[in-house]
Amino acid sequence: MKNLIIASTSTLHGGAYMEYLLPTLTAHFKNCSSLLFIPYARPGGISHDDYTKKVAETFGSINITVKGIHEFDNPVTAVENAEAIFTGGGNTFLLVTQLYKTGVMAAVQKAVNSGIPYLGSSAGSNICGMTMKTTNDMPIIYPPSFDTLALVPFNINPHYLDPIEGSTHMGETRETRIKEFHQFNAQPVLGLREGSWLDVQGDTVILKGNLQGRLFLQGKEPQELETGSDLSWLK
Repeated sequence: MKNLIIASTSTLHGGAYMEYLLPTLTAHFKNCSSLLFIPYARPGGISHDDYTKKVAETFGSINITVKGIHEFDNPVTAVENAEAIFTGGGNTFLLVTQLYKTGVMAAVQKAVNSGIPYLGSSAGSNICGMTMKTTNDMPIIYPPSFDTLALVPFNINPHYLDPIEGSTHMGETRETRIKEFHQFNAQPVLGLREGSWLDVQGDTVILKGNLQGRLFLQGKEPQELETGSDLSWLK
């Protein structure tokens, strides 16, 4: 049975890395003593080693050891042998390119569908949807495909931002971008605000956190979803 936490972000303003999620992660990984970290998205160009070290410090506080997938000779075998998997944030184009290049995309999909606990944040959450086409990231590299893990039957827009009332900004809003997506794509899109996450148990998908989610369906007006909402009906 699938067992995922899909988080909009790793860090809230004023908080430490993963601090707001630690109680949830303690329960999520309660049967795990080690975790495989996928640092391919590399936020800001940080090295794989430094990114993994940062994650290891956080998970050490809940007695879970961390090893980066780049430390293994065979990354696919590393996924197959993992007790748990975490894909961190950064650039989704870079992440997806590396996942396909290494063969890890298919390996993670198989592992998570077989019940290996998974955590994604930001780009690592983006890839849990049907495609990466609703990412906020710049296309700094060209991936072999925009198709991703399809662990939930919709797309995700992490770090979803609402228009600022009274702003004179004339550029496109996130809502506008998602409506553009729906001109050519039918799958639903969930705008996941920072501080919110999805708890996926099998085919059940529940919105968690203190904030509402914003759901976009092709040809319909967006709707606000209260925390605790069940999204399992989306197809």
